[in-house]
Amino acid sequence: MYLNLKRKSVVVTGGGSNIGRAIVLTFAVEGAHITVGDLDDRQAEKVAELARKKGAASVQVIKTDVTDMDQVKAMFKAATDKHGTVDVLVNNVGWDQFMFFTQTTPDLWQKIIQINYVGMLNCTKCVLDIMIPKNTGAIVSISSDASRAGEPREAVYGGVKAAINSFMKTIAKENGRYGIRCNVVCPGVTVPQETDEIGGTSMWTKKDSFFTPEQFERVAKALPLRRLGRGEDTANAVVFLASSAASYVTGQVLSVSGGYTMIG
Repeated sequence: MYLNLKRKSVVVTGGGSNIGRAIVLTFAVEGAHITVGDLDDRQAEKVAELARKKGAASVQVIKTDVTDMDQVKAMFKAATDKHGTVDVLVNNVGWDQFMFFTQTTPDLWQKIIQINYVGMLNCTKCVLDIMIPKNTGAIVSISSDASRAGEPREAVYGGVKAAINSFMKTIAKENGRYGIRCNVVCPGVTVPQETDEIGGTSMWTKKDSFFTPEQFERVAKALPLRRLGRGEDTANAVVFLASSAASYVTGQVLSVSGGYTMIG
């Protein structure tokens, strides 16, 4: 299958850890030019070095807080200055803290909303300003199967991710006339395999707030495919949706969750 991503300009937010890291490395294999926007620029630089070794045409890391529009604008300026344009945006930044809703606070709600939703709005607005004049582009946003099924201890996060699903469908309808495709990938439980796959700002650094090994085992056994997700599972779907192989696919929400949800 010809993906036609060689030397394409790709922006990946949150590319330093877990799923984002796998997305960067998978685009690298395809020979893309990659701009990684991440708060943890030291961790992102480690990923950039790996990406160069895997065949990326070039990689640059821009320290970026996606909730800050000025920083987002600077990231896209760096991408266009270095690579001429942006062909693909992957809205990957995400964060959560597992708690029952009655245990949460308005401050936590705002943090989840800002990181997961407002950051995605900022990046999408900036990239559309680049893509619309050239009548082409692909946007892939990372959501979660919590948005489709509802998950205990993820009430606000799941609701925000559901908002992403709806938003991206609207953006797909509004901008298809410009040749811009917009899709969503919903991972299930996706676990880093090694400690060097995550940085200090990753929510996976606080393992006690997620699952015990026994709980991971029970989750895996409950899935039709009987295993937990890995970053490359989501990355492969993202890269396909960003590629010319998916040139007639837009406005879709794809679960990559081992069969946790089956919505059709």
